[in-house]
Amino acid sequence: MASIIKHKKGWRALIDRRGIRKSKVFPSRQEAKDWASREEYRILHGDKVAAAMKLTDLLDRYAREVSPGKRGHRWEVVRLEMFQRFAVARVSLGDLSAKDFAAWRDARLREVSPGTVRREMVLMSSVLTQARKEWGLIPANPMQDVRKPSSPPARDRLPTGGEIEKMRHVAGDDLTLQVARAFHAFLFACETGMRAGEIVGMEWGRVDLERRVVRLPETKNGTARDVPLSGEAVRLLRALPEHDPVFGLSSQQLDVQWRKVRDKSGVEGLTFHDARHAAITKLSKKLDVLALARAVGHRDIRMLQTYYNESAEDIARRLD
Repeated sequence: MASIIKHKKGWRALIDRRGIRKSKVFPSRQEAKDWASREEYRILHGDKVAAAMKLTDLLDRYAREVSPGKRGHRWEVVRLEMFQRFAVARVSLGDLSAKDFAAWRDARLREVSPGTVRREMVLMSSVLTQARKEWGLIPANPMQDVRKPSSPPARDRLPTGGEIEKMRHVAGDDLTLQVARAFHAFLFACETGMRAGEIVGMEWGRVDLERRVVRLPETKNGTARDVPLSGEAVRLLRALPEHDPVFGLSSQQLDVQWRKVRDKSGVEGLTFHDARHAAITKLSKKLDVLALARAVGHRDIRMLQTYYNESAEDIARRLD
């Protein structure tokens, strides 16, 4: 039986059932009693409630309560909504098994790449882990027993000098135009290794051209970092017209204009993110591995292997 006692801010409800203790203060006695009744019911019958709950309800709760606190909030919510159209979303938590997620994985592999499926499996596993550890809704995470698709080979695509010139011609040199600034941003990424989102979010207040440093207050891994600027990177920034943020582009504008430049120039198979590969490969010839990892924001130096694309021929020349 719950205890309801007077508190300086209202009424405190106290629960002690099956070794679980909870306490909460409410403005009125009735609110405290209602909350205590609901919580006691969950403690006594929570396993039955959880067993009847559908996966779709769990996905909605995760999107509402957990995803907003993450940097990749928008991506997560879109993926969680996508899960809803599969049969597994309509299965009760008490009936969920590894075979349900294996069937979802196989269906998804017919639509998207193995890399995408692996990322979505990681997200689903996070949802189920939250349900097990924090919410006590399931006794185990069935996704742990599902085999992930093989990792796709790392990209080794670098822009060639000829491709750069073709795109430069298409983009033009009038930096008052978005299309020219989008290509300019690509050149800047090739110098710094900065990601597209980091570039469009740059503000002049965080750029020090004398010290040749850009301060990024928040990056993909959730921490701040200082990006060193080469002489060419500084030149590219000085050439820009006055905008703040620096490049005067939103993420969507950069994506649209960059694709326009690439496609009109006839360049195939190149992405904006390949500029990061180009930068790391270029910087690796000037910096030791620890300095390189710090410059491009990798905490784990093994990640550099994903982006380092120097050819064997280039390495051979450095041996002499």
